[in-house]
Amino acid sequence: MRKINYIPTLLTFVVLLSVLVTGCGSKDSSSLDSIIANEDMDEIRAKKKELSERQKALARDISLLDSILNSKEDNKNIPLVTTVVAEKQDFFHFVELQGDVMTKQNVLIYPEVAGTLINVKVKEGQKVAKHQVLATVDDGGMKNQLLQMKTQLSLAKTTFERQERLWKQNIGSEIQYLEAKTNYEAQKSAVDQMEVQLGKYTIRAPFSGIIDDVIKDQGTVVAPGIGSEIFRIVNLSNMYIEVDVPESYIATVVPGKKVKVHFPILNETIESKVRQTGNFINPNNRSFTAEIPVPNKGGSIKPNLTAKVQINDYRNLEAILIPQSIVSENAEGEQYAFVATDIKGGNIGRASKNIITTGKTQGDFVEVLSGIDGGQNIIIEGARSVKDGQDVKILN
Repeated sequence: MRKINYIPTLLTFVVLLSVLVTGCGSKDSSSLDSIIANEDMDEIRAKKKELSERQKALARDISLLDSILNSKEDNKNIPLVTTVVAEKQDFFHFVELQGDVMTKQNVLIYPEVAGTLINVKVKEGQKVAKHQVLATVDDGGMKNQLLQMKTQLSLAKTTFERQERLWKQNIGSEIQYLEAKTNYEAQKSAVDQMEVQLGKYTIRAPFSGIIDDVIKDQGTVVAPGIGSEIFRIVNLSNMYIEVDVPESYIATVVPGKKVKVHFPILNETIESKVRQTGNFINPNNRSFTAEIPVPNKGGSIKPNLTAKVQINDYRNLEAILIPQSIVSENAEGEQYAFVATDIKGGNIGRASKNIITTGKTQGDFVEVLSGIDGGQNIIIEGARSVKDGQDVKILN
């Protein structure tokens, strides 16, 4: 009777263990059946102990999974943010203006005398040097006159030199010496004047540059005055930009300041410096002028080309820059930004609202003068959705 009553109780216990212990395979089930069939109490106790230990291990695993699930559930409401470390850097601020390229050597060349243009020696786009012959005008026989005058000058010079030698030897009269000297000097002066007059029939380059336009063709009758332009010559190596600078920058935009010049059409940027500034404030727009030289080594920059000019007016060697998009303003008009503090394991930190003082802006960034120190973690993405003192999850 004792054996018969014990077996159902044991079976009930084993069934309960079988329900609690999940994942048992067919092999474990057959093993339990054989143990029960054998009715070996030592073997049954050993199997019970084994299942109890397995049950405890499963309980520990379930408890661990529960804690992870609870942790994840708690983190669902923590805002996700990204941060960047505030670093001190060399900051240049630029005043952005616009101007046109100009050159002081861009002139029309006119003839000095009337006549027929008999020889044009240059073409459009040709580089020329200063004093190079560009064209000649018919002189109407003045060269032959000059040759005759030079012959007379040579005779007058020989006569004067002979009379001078005789005079030094006390031979001849003083009047003969003085007449020879006067005649020679007069002839020399006449030749010099004729050479100057004849030189006007030769048109030369007033400076080194490029022939931008040949306006008159060979054989054209020309004369001094408006409408008789023969050439346009420009110097593309001596150009500059003149911009109007607001008077508020009069103390910071001075000669020697660094300048960036961008030509949108050429998609080209060059660096230069302010060469000089004006001494007069224009009362119409309250501005002064600044002149910026434009180096043109490649020759692609032309007069009247539009340029965007950035003049350096401020520099901070240890500036902290942050994106303007993360700066907010409270009801008192104070500006603030969030930094992540007390960062712990799992990249969990705390958002701190820092009241800041801002300085110059450049592009998408603004200079922070106070309120944020170097090395702090500035919240970038998610800065608009956090609150002061709130826990945050840092993704980076």
